[in-house]
Amino acid sequence: MLGLYPVWYEPNIGSGWVIGFIATIHVLFSHASVGGAILFGWLANRAVRKNRPEYIDFIRRYGLFLLVFSYVLGSITGPGIWFSATIANPKGISALIHSFVWMWATEWGFFVIEVIGIYLLIYLAGRVDAKTHTRLSMIFALASVATLLVITGILSFMLMPGSPDWHQTGGVLTAFFGPNTFAQVALRIAFMLTITGVVGGIVAAKIEDPAEKSHIARVLSAVGLIGVAGTFLAGRWYFQTLPLSALETLTLRSPSTFSTMVAAAVGLSVLWFLLSAAKPGVLKVWTASFMTVAILVLGLAPEETAREIMRKPWIAGTYVYANQTIGRDVPALGIKSDLPLMEEKGVLATHPFIPQALRNPTDADRTEAGRVLALTLCANCHSLSDSGIRPLKRYFPAEADKEAVKRYLGAGLHRGLTSYMPAIPLPDLDRDALAQYIAELTRSADAASNDSDTQEAAR
Repeated sequence: MLGLYPVWYEPNIGSGWVIGFIATIHVLFSHASVGGAILFGWLANRAVRKNRPEYIDFIRRYGLFLLVFSYVLGSITGPGIWFSATIANPKGISALIHSFVWMWATEWGFFVIEVIGIYLLIYLAGRVDAKTHTRLSMIFALASVATLLVITGILSFMLMPGSPDWHQTGGVLTAFFGPNTFAQVALRIAFMLTITGVVGGIVAAKIEDPAEKSHIARVLSAVGLIGVAGTFLAGRWYFQTLPLSALETLTLRSPSTFSTMVAAAVGLSVLWFLLSAAKPGVLKVWTASFMTVAILVLGLAPEETAREIMRKPWIAGTYVYANQTIGRDVPALGIKSDLPLMEEKGVLATHPFIPQALRNPTDADRTEAGRVLALTLCANCHSLSDSGIRPLKRYFPAEADKEAVKRYLGAGLHRGLTSYMPAIPLPDLDRDALAQYIAELTRSADAASNDSDTQEAAR
């Protein structure tokens, strides 16, 4: 039997959008916390060397804000990502846990230091000497960057293992460290500084002393502009480390609005930082909050979308497909590809959760068997309804009949000839059922479109 799990199918928006929505909000919280930790370490040192006690006070204010904004809300959305990702793709999460369970344990240890550190920075500000507070700030900053490094190494593995021969040799470090890992760390740190500059404006807006507010606004603007410039430079490095397949997939499959949204995020950020530095009076809670949401929508959302798109058709280590099937042997882990069994016996016969009546469907059950196959093999990336992520019916012409769809399923898709679609080598029975369902799905969409046109003409 294939080691497949039941499919979580959200018909209106798709499981991918649910994960993406939670993840984008979580990334805002986490990026603000790590960027804030780096800023705290620098400000604490400056407070001692330049005798600027207002920096310690700002660390306390900003730390108290991050305690709720990042550590409380981030701790809520973090398990939300785990839960949604686990039920959306259990095999993908399983692959990551089996490879990096001790790395995640290490990250949790650093996170504990972070949580303790943020409390100490807030409640010991002004109660201990400046040098002790600076040491606490540096420990907090180093722990935050360490959590970033661990998580980024795992995210990099989701795109590709660190070493090209990892599938043969195995090893945690060869899976973790690769050319993409440090480029992605640099890119994320730079973007974190941008977010820190924007989110910090919410805190700075409440500073009552005009001179202090003006100075802090210039500091945050400088940090934000450094972040924008660093994001551009690190982004060029990052794209140079991507495999050609990822670049091709990103070019072919990214939304048409991707470049426009990124350019708008960069332009709006630069304009905001220059304006708030020149005229600190514009720094208000509502304006800084608006900019935070703008960065979330225009900057973070496209970045997270691009990261998800470029690793297709894989979900982890270039051996687990996005639809949970194992697409290649991994001798180092004793893992065998699912594709030979799929090709020989089919999914209907070997999926442990297929209803018994559909394992060898009659003509009357053929469409329902095809729907179950579409849920299993397609629904992680394609919606089966009119809405949601990449509706499946849009990828077939209205005039395509069952035989035409079946030929397609037995040609390029069977062999995995496209860079962004998993190989699905189905036997004749499974191909016939899936083709019948897709053909009926396409015809129903065409009929609905014709009815709509008729009603519009009548009006």
